Amino acid sequence: MSQLIGAAVIGQSGGPTSVINASAYGVIRTALDNPDITAVYGAAHGIKGVLGDKLYDMGQEDAEELRLLLNTPSSELGSCRYKIADPDVDDTDYKRILEIFRKYNIRYFFYNGGNDSMDTCAKVSRFMAKSGWECRVMGVPKTIDNDLYGTDHCPGFASAAKYIATSCAEVYKDARVYDTGMVTIIEIMGRHAGWLAGAAALAGVVGCAPDLVYLPEVNFDMDKFLADVDAIYKKNGNCIVAVSEGIHYADGSFVSEAKTSATDGFGHAQLGGLAALLANIVKERTGAKVRGIELSLLQRCGAHLASQTDIDESFLAGKTAMEAAVAGETDKMVGFECTRENGVYTCKTKLFSLSDVANFEKKVPLEWINAEGNGVNQGYIDYALPLIQGDNQRATENGLPRFARLKKVLAK
Repeated sequence: MSQLIGAAVIGQSGGPTSVINASAYGVIRTALDNPDITAVYGAAHGIKGVLGDKLYDMGQEDAEELRLLLNTPSSELGSCRYKIADPDVDDTDYKRILEIFRKYNIRYFFYNGGNDSMDTCAKVSRFMAKSGWECRVMGVPKTIDNDLYGTDHCPGFASAAKYIATSCAEVYKDARVYDTGMVTIIEIMGRHAGWLAGAAALAGVVGCAPDLVYLPEVNFDMDKFLADVDAIYKKNGNCIVAVSEGIHYADGSFVSEAKTSATDGFGHAQLGGLAALLANIVKERTGAKVRGIELSLLQRCGAHLASQTDIDESFLAGKTAMEAAVAGETDKMVGFECTRENGVYTCKTKLFSLSDVANFEKKVPLEWINAEGNGVNQGYIDYALPLIQGDNQRATENGLPRFARLKKVLAK
């Protein structure tokens, strides 16, 4: 493709992670340093910021504050859960997006998010091409769920996995303090894919593995679960269970009693309360002392335990997206292609078609789940362990983390 000179905009969407801002920084810093990019904007709260003409002028930010995005959790530009319509059914939003793109001469659009964000990217790309507005559209992946198609893994997953494994190891030690036994049930995020729950097993590398791990890839059987817990508790005096929030029965219904309490903007069930529910059932059936723990938002915002490997790769994803777009690529998502041979981990970027990625969920391979359906095997450990390496080299202030403090000057 020919050289394309114009402005760039990046938006963030969906649930935050501890490293999503590292990807944003990869896009922003690379764009600010590129002579083909006339201005760099950050969309306030994702695509809603474009629709509402609320864009931040990233060129007005201090370079050091931008650099601190590498270690700042959550979505610093603001996120949203807004499902954009199919342009063939309702093109109202797309006409507005085009209007804003024309106003600021935006020729590069980057969206930093998960499955639904890649779907938004694909739709925007298709409409811009149909409208004759040359605009290169790139998806920058983000999801702790690790369920995006094609890529070996997703930025954000490794840091959440490290937090989960560390927390499970710490709980393991705490649960064995007294001379009386206890059953501990730890609820971990993951609606349909069990990548995060599987990460609890990484605690076994330091001798603190949970006894049972349940993933949504396998149908849940309450009677078998209770029998497994009871057997381990009677044998060892303690039992630690890691369970995905999205476990379901054979008929597809979620075990969580809160499954129908609410939905997000994409119609996904808001899950929660599973640990407490299972704890009550186990207590009634076994008479044991039971504690339910829900890691909740902590597993996605715990930047103090972020994997340095994850931070570096997240920045690389954003940087690669910007470089690829300037080189002429569009309608793509940046992903990773990795090898783990003879204990050596290597990772390089690879571009995937947005149409292949959008709305497709990648599950944990069944061969990585044990025959009993209550744990993961060495295949999962070998896959995930290299990703959690390296400690977050973060700045601190008065003993606390020093996060980015952006001015967020609105573009005019």
